[in-house]
Amino acid sequence: MRAVGIILAGGSNENLTDISSNRTISAFPVGGSYRTIDFTMSNMTNSGVNKVAVITQYSSRALLDHLSSAKWWDLGRKQGGLFVFSPYITNDNPFGYRGTADLIYRNISFLKRSNEPFVIIASGKHVYKIDYNDVLKYHQEKQADITIIYKEANYEKASNYGVMVLDEDKRLIEFEEKPLEPQTSTISLGVYIIQRTLLIKLLEDLFAENRYDFVNDIIIRYRKKLKIYGYPFEGYWRSIRSIKSLYDVNMDFLKKEVRDLFFRQYPYIATKVKDEPPAKFNMNSSTKNCIVGGGSILNGYVEDSVLFRKVFTGSYSFIKNSVVMDGSYIGNNCYLENVILDKEVVVSDGRKLIGSKEKPIFLEKGSVI
Repeated sequence: MRAVGIILAGGSNENLTDISSNRTISAFPVGGSYRTIDFTMSNMTNSGVNKVAVITQYSSRALLDHLSSAKWWDLGRKQGGLFVFSPYITNDNPFGYRGTADLIYRNISFLKRSNEPFVIIASGKHVYKIDYNDVLKYHQEKQADITIIYKEANYEKASNYGVMVLDEDKRLIEFEEKPLEPQTSTISLGVYIIQRTLLIKLLEDLFAENRYDFVNDIIIRYRKKLKIYGYPFEGYWRSIRSIKSLYDVNMDFLKKEVRDLFFRQYPYIATKVKDEPPAKFNMNSSTKNCIVGGGSILNGYVEDSVLFRKVFTGSYSFIKNSVVMDGSYIGNNCYLENVILDKEVVVSDGRKLIGSKEKPIFLEKGSVI
């Protein structure tokens, strides 16, 4: 594919302070074995993009560990491959990245040293599957300067995203970032295709004017000057923006159609492999509609839940509609419903935790109760 990829993986979110204090959103566990960034990384490589830059900023240690070997995504190569950039402090730049455009501009040498004519810019906090070749073909047919992938959403949820107004030819007319009263329910997925030379010029012009945001200072500011088109996406897509959305996306993996999309339909989603033994289900254990990670040992009853690696559940414990992350320990005679346990949480014998699907209980990493 004649494009390089840029994955913006530095995001923090005030709605996720409890869970994002020790990891960036792109490193959140999803679906029993994945990290959120795996989906965008796999979309890139499955589409034939063999040169990908991941740009990080906040709490990136877990993400850097996850990306320590590029071979899992077939990016361990001499030509192209995986590039990971993090902010660095200089006399001219005593701050971190000041916005999404600044984030790319500070690593503009990656673009200038590349030869591919197009750039795919995507976020690392979205769960979806797409072939970017189809989008690039559409981009060229429209002779577009920028193409934005969009999706029709529920009108009441549109205010949480960038909202697009398109004409009959799908050319962008207006763009509002998280409007209080959206004009349409057409939301941007934060995935863009743009000519590499055009992107370099726009970034240099923005920096000269002390502008730093990709959406406000490029998409909105240049919406009438540039030919910006929307590309419709109708498949499964989720954005992790809150504890509730993290809970929902993991619960979605318990649906057969979602599991089949990511687990069984080629091309597959790749991730860093962990060498764990198969899960062990002891004599009195029972499971119903669950995902259970390797190395887990189950002694109780688990229903409609996602358990990651090396989870232990005690005798006569009951877990329902919950997400339990790596290395967590649940004692005997416990009752958990609508709960998210981060990594290495210990729930003592006899404890009862009951949340709701609209507001699941969350216990942060290393908690002991």
